[in-house]
Order: sequence, then C-alpha cells, then structure tokens
Amino acid sequence: MGLKKTHILLIILIGIAIGIIISTMSDVSTYSDFEEAAHYPGREFQVIGKLNIKKPIELSMETQERSFSFYMSDRKNIEKKVIFKGEKPHDFEKSEQVVITGSMKDDIFRTSNILLKCPSKYDKKGNNTEEIFKSKK
Repeated sequence: MGLKKTHILLIILIGIAIGIIISTMSDVSTYSDFEEAAHYPGREFQVIGKLNIKKPIELSMETQERSFSFYMSDRKNIEKKVIFKGEKPHDFEKSEQVVITGSMKDDIFRTSNILLKCPSKYDKKGNNTEEIFKSKK
C-alpha cells in the first residue's frame, strides 16, 4: 500500500513549517550583555543598562544622516560606546534605564532601536511613559 497524495502533501507542509519555525527562532534577538555581543559581532542582541551621564553625548551630522553616540553600562557594569543613527530622543539624559537592540562592531555597539524607561513608568493619568525610538535606515 503506497502513500496517498494527501499524506505526501501533509509531510511536505510539516517540513516547511518546521523550517520556518527554526529560521525565525535563530533571528530573534536575545537579552544579553556587551561581553556576549562582543563574542558574536554582527549578531543582534538586546542589552539593558544605564546611561553614563558623566561622559559626553556626541551628536554627529556627517553626511545626510544624523546620529548620536553615548556611553552605557550593562547589567555586568561593562561600559561601551553606543551609536544610534537618528535623532537624540528628548530628555534622553533623564532616562532611568535604556534597552538597546543592535550588534557589536569594532568594540562599538551599533543600535537600531532604543527603549527609554523613564523614572516613573506611568504619569498621573496612567499613561505609559516608555518611549521606543527606531533607527532611520
């Protein structure tokens, strides 16, 4: 007794579904620190940390793209320079915690997203005060 066409089609669809699941799982960024990101240059990570307000925030208007750089310490107190292509968020220096998404290259973390956690997550009206900024690519 041979396999029916529906069984063969079902096996092919299951194989395709498994392939899609595996490929999306490998692209998901993971929470990490600068040390791990340095071991895998080019791979995307999410790093949680604090802005070092004692070091300068440098604005750059080279070419047509605006960017800014700052120094941030992760949860292990490892400090790295971070570059974000885009506008500096309003009240950036007042953020209590910063979550960045990007990758390490040449000992500099290049981020495409910044999530700012303000001192109070909610204002008096109950509105969320977190802000997400995405790079202009």
